[in-house]
Amino acid sequence: MKCPFCGCEETQVKDSRNTDDNTSVRRRRECPECGSRFTTFERVQLRELIVIKKNGEKTLFDRDKLAKSISLAVRKRPISSERVEKIVNSLQRRFESSGETEITTTTIGEWVMEALSHLDNIAYIRFASVYKDFRSLNDLKDFVATIEKLTADNKDNNIEDK
Repeated sequence: MKCPFCGCEETQVKDSRNTDDNTSVRRRRECPECGSRFTTFERVQLRELIVIKKNGEKTLFDRDKLAKSISLAVRKRPISSERVEKIVNSLQRRFESSGETEITTTTIGEWVMEALSHLDNIAYIRFASVYKDFRSLNDLKDFVATIEKLTADNKDNNIEDK
């Protein structure tokens, strides 16, 4: 592994351990040249995923882009970075195990919204406001009203189940 600080080609692994969800290996490394320490993560990649954008352009799936968009949606919410990482891992596994080598941004957006809807309503609304590209305040109001209705319906159903 190349040192990100000095570019030395050989670094030493000082510690390796599985992440909490056992989906990757965390390695602490040290550069023998400059003495810098850094962390790397090793993950299993089932297949290369191609993302088809709305304009038809194709690009490689970027896990970091997915993580950044979810992190932005949950910013200043009581949600840990570990929880965001678990959601990203879960979504990536879902994409890879779908059997498809190409996935549309629409599918990605819908699956992210589904995950956020179970996590936090505010994060869900934040993500949806960008993903659904609300054009007016009424679009946002309609979306929030839908969420409120679903939340109320779910509470009613939970009361009936008890």
